[in-house]
Amino acid sequence: MTTTTRHSKHLGISIDRPAQEVYDYVSDPANVPGWAPGLARSIELVDGRWVGESPMGRVVVDFTPRNDFGVLDHDVTLPSGETVHNPMRVLTDGPGCEVVFTLRRLPWMSDEDFHRDAEAVTADLTALKRLMEHTQAVP
Repeated sequence: MTTTTRHSKHLGISIDRPAQEVYDYVSDPANVPGWAPGLARSIELVDGRWVGESPMGRVVVDFTPRNDFGVLDHDVTLPSGETVHNPMRVLTDGPGCEVVFTLRRLPWMSDEDFHRDAEAVTADLTALKRLMEHTQAVP
């Protein structure tokens, strides 16, 4: 079952690294624990699907196919069976880029839940920035 939303918030961060390098790293689901531990602390390919251990429990993460537009949308199926669509983009910005994540507020979320979710996404984006800017060769 896909959930509907009531409100979205765009969270972004500038990264001093070429957009293609950031896109190449983030678009590989195996790298999720390195930049998004709030989504999954570990992840493995199980029967053709990426299954992660998250703070919420086991989740399934399905990224959009690789593309030339910097689109990193991904669906996360929660332990409850609900699927949340997460729009995400890598946008070229001069020699660097901006990564923008659209956080969706689900109907059952309180203001505190939504705020906590925004903090977790911001922490993940900050981890991505730190990793990309301080690593010569992306792992």
